[in-house]
Amino acid sequence: MTSARDSSARDSAAQEAAAQEAAERTARALAETVRRLQAAAARAHAEARTRAAVDLATGILAERLGLPVAEAAAHLARLARESGVPVLALAADIAGLPEPEPGQEPEPGTRAGPGPSGFGRPAAEPPEAGLPVAPALAAATDLEHAAGAVLDQAAAALGVRAVAVWQRLPGGALALAAHAGLSAEETAGWSRVPPGVPTPAQLAVGGGAELWPGEPGADGPSPGGPGARAVVPLLDRRRRRGALELLWPATGPDSAPVLGPAQRRVLYALADLCTTLLGPPPEPVAPEQADALLDGLLTPALLLAPAVRAERIADFTVLRVNARFRDPLGRPREALEGASLLETYPVACAAGLLDRLLRAYETGMPSTPERVRLAFREHGPAVPVAVLLSVVPLGSRVLLCWQLDDEREEDEQVALLRQAQRLARVAGFEERPAEGGIRWSDGLRELYGLPPDAPPVPLERLVRHTHPDDRPAIRRLLDTVRHHHRTASAVVRLDRPDGTHRFTRVIAEPVVDETGRLVAVRGAYHDVSAQHWTEVALGATRERLADSEQESAERAQLALRLQQAILPAAPPPLAVTGLHAAVRYRPAAQRDRVGGDWYDVLVLPDRRVLLAVGDVAGHGVGAATGMVALRHALRGLAVTGAGPGRLLAWANTVALREPGQVTATAVCVLVDPVGGELCWARAGHLPPIRLGADGAQVLPLPHGVLLGALDDAEYEERTARLDPGDVLLLYTDGLVERRDRPVEESVEQLLRAAGAPGPDLEQYLDRLLELSPADTDDDTCLIAVQTE
Repeated sequence: MTSARDSSARDSAAQEAAAQEAAERTARALAETVRRLQAAAARAHAEARTRAAVDLATGILAERLGLPVAEAAAHLARLARESGVPVLALAADIAGLPEPEPGQEPEPGTRAGPGPSGFGRPAAEPPEAGLPVAPALAAATDLEHAAGAVLDQAAAALGVRAVAVWQRLPGGALALAAHAGLSAEETAGWSRVPPGVPTPAQLAVGGGAELWPGEPGADGPSPGGPGARAVVPLLDRRRRRGALELLWPATGPDSAPVLGPAQRRVLYALADLCTTLLGPPPEPVAPEQADALLDGLLTPALLLAPAVRAERIADFTVLRVNARFRDPLGRPREALEGASLLETYPVACAAGLLDRLLRAYETGMPSTPERVRLAFREHGPAVPVAVLLSVVPLGSRVLLCWQLDDEREEDEQVALLRQAQRLARVAGFEERPAEGGIRWSDGLRELYGLPPDAPPVPLERLVRHTHPDDRPAIRRLLDTVRHHHRTASAVVRLDRPDGTHRFTRVIAEPVVDETGRLVAVRGAYHDVSAQHWTEVALGATRERLADSEQESAERAQLALRLQQAILPAAPPPLAVTGLHAAVRYRPAAQRDRVGGDWYDVLVLPDRRVLLAVGDVAGHGVGAATGMVALRHALRGLAVTGAGPGRLLAWANTVALREPGQVTATAVCVLVDPVGGELCWARAGHLPPIRLGADGAQVLPLPHGVLLGALDDAEYEERTARLDPGDVLLLYTDGLVERRDRPVEESVEQLLRAAGAPGPDLEQYLDRLLELSPADTDDDTCLIAVQTE
């Protein structure tokens, strides 16, 4: 019995203990519930106070600044982030409310619900009037909070089912910084989007415009699957920091929502709010590291900083230039550092350089190196330069790398040009009167007989180094160039310190700016002593024959011998250029009618080939000496690398200054054997003829008057192409001129009778001379060049 009672007592005690423990658990659970409810009530109370203060401050800003409510809310959030003050404290200060006590700010990560009237707009307001904007969104402390607030409001007003906030990473990738309405699997799979994936957000961040539902590109791959999308870039002073993406449910192919202007403005404001929550962009390279990186680069580079004006990037400032950078206009580094890029390179910026910099700075994407042609101008015409260009954004700075294309090849070309100028005894100069600067090329000091370290002689002091009889000609040259702004030339005798003198042709041309003001004088010295002594010998010969009964015959014989001495019997070897050439000269039938027809074939330092044919008006020694002057001038000036139009302009200047007023026709062709391109100009001469597989073609006639006719004559250039096996034919009018028909008919008849050139150019030229329909008994020159 005792044992049974003891057992019953123990059971009763255990039951009481269990009941007491259950009661204590219940009490603890109730207490925890009460505390949770109290905390929720406190948060709701704080959020209500937050909504009231932020709503009031938003309304005040909207009224005072004349902004829509959405933009006023974004402006309040931006002010708080920039000043480092909590939104609630700033809102209370604007609204004149007591400063909130610590702890009254909403906790990070909590989501404030909308107030009774949304973002201060009546709930019954139609969607076209704008998307409601909650005051709590302006007080959002993180992106997740902001994404949730956007979704809460946009879901009710526009039917949005999800929101994604993308942040651009260095290198061009996108990170899913915040989201609302997406599943865990979707956010895990789309946490990072590599560069190059054509998602709608990448298209917007990569430099495109915002995307709206139904537009091309808005239906690209993206989290959330099928459905309409709107993507708005997150802009921070034009820098694309990321994108705000809103997703609608997939309800049909033609069910994309239509967003009015007011709704789009609100989405822009929401994007601005998200931009403020991203914080300042990270600097991938510290300023001191950027300087070290610039100095360590093996390519020429500039370090730039954006110049912001009226909240827009209008220019870039050159912060640093590394030692390898070479200014295309020759300015020192000190003149570039600290200067405006637009002011330093205005023409290049207008040609696309500024757009490339803005695109890289805004998108954060470096540009791959590409060859572009930029133009640079300090005074006078713009100078085009081929540049290998790349742009790399470095946080708030931009690294611009450029290298003049084929600098090594250009250096080799310069060396060849200098050698050719030395052999042709041609030297150049440039003077800038306003700056007092003078530049001489190699060989000019040797021509003057000066030591290598002697300072250059200004053009105005040339009279001190010439024969007294030549000083009037120098004064006329200076007056023509400086006051009339026209090209001029003169042949003078340079007196050298050793007592000798050199006969030199000085050619000078003015360089003027847009206002017509003279900014520079450029030109060349050409040592024509050998030509002068030839002319002296010819003059002496003419004097000895003046009283002779055989003067006419001897003069004709002299002219013929001079022509035969000057004109080579065969062209120079062109095998190295891949061309084949043949030439013919047929003198006039009457020996006393030796004319001034001439030809020239010359391989230039850059491996192009100069072809020239001309006809000096008249006959006899006068025509022959005029031919000598023009031919020598073209040969000497061709090594400068000038085009055929410029060469003929210089030859025109020479013809105007020659005794007896020489007039002549000429055609000048530059052939590039590598690509087959040819460029030609003419001075009143018959055009070249191209003979190819498709037959004979007379090339078009560029504009150009005969040499020696006008002071300021200009000569138009034309281009064409020679295919392999094509033949280019140059000739004088003695081949086709007839008194009874136009020259065009004679040319057509001759080409038809002669047929195709065939592989032997020598036989073809002989056939042309044999079949020539000309009846004027004039002398004739022929040049034929065939490509391999």
